[in-house]
Amino acid sequence: MTRVTVVAETGRLLGAGRSADVYEIDDAWVLRRDRDGWGDAAAEGAVMAYVRQHGYPAPRVRPTGSRTDLVLERLSGPTLLTALTEGRADVAEAGTLLASLLRQLHAVPGRDPADPRARVLHLDLHPDNVMLTPDGPRVIDWSNTEDGHPGLDWGMSAVILAQVAVDDTPLAGPAHDMLAALLADPSDLTEEGLTQARRRRAANPTMTAREVELLADAEQLIRSVAQWRPIP
Repeated sequence: MTRVTVVAETGRLLGAGRSADVYEIDDAWVLRRDRDGWGDAAAEGAVMAYVRQHGYPAPRVRPTGSRTDLVLERLSGPTLLTALTEGRADVAEAGTLLASLLRQLHAVPGRDPADPRARVLHLDLHPDNVMLTPDGPRVIDWSNTEDGHPGLDWGMSAVILAQVAVDDTPLAGPAHDMLAALLADPSDLTEEGLTQARRRRAANPTMTAREVELLADAEQLIRSVAQWRPIP
């Protein structure tokens, strides 16, 4: 019988994202609770355990028996985004790190025997989902993960950065340089992956109207930075 850990109480709120909150449990563990009820914590935890088993830097997880609650390793250190905004990380190196993390993830053996090209995809890998711990980077927030072709993962990361790069904010310039570093690897970005990524971002219910408006310019920027020509 599988042992299930049920979380009855939470400690203080440590952080809040678009759809989930993170609470303190103790010095070693935290609880991430989905506010909207659309996630699947059990499936997410299984993916994290799988990639970690293959050497990927994901946090440790514990089962909770809940679709909305995920208990995971408490990490110390800033997110990559915080380090960038505080001037503690180099923008180009951040883009290179994201590229390295995508390549490392897609080197993990796929889980779909029917499609040998399929790999585990994160689908939300950006600077705020990478924590810089004393033991190295850790990739968090696997709520969007699924199996598929790596081009989509590259497309999602590129579109997320490009949306910031084409907006009128202080982060636009750094996001542009990060995007250039991401796609200079060279990347595994594909025409199909970029098309799907833009479509998914447009349909994402957490997107603001402004973020959706930026998608056309974001795609144009990606093509310019990658020096792409449309694939026939």
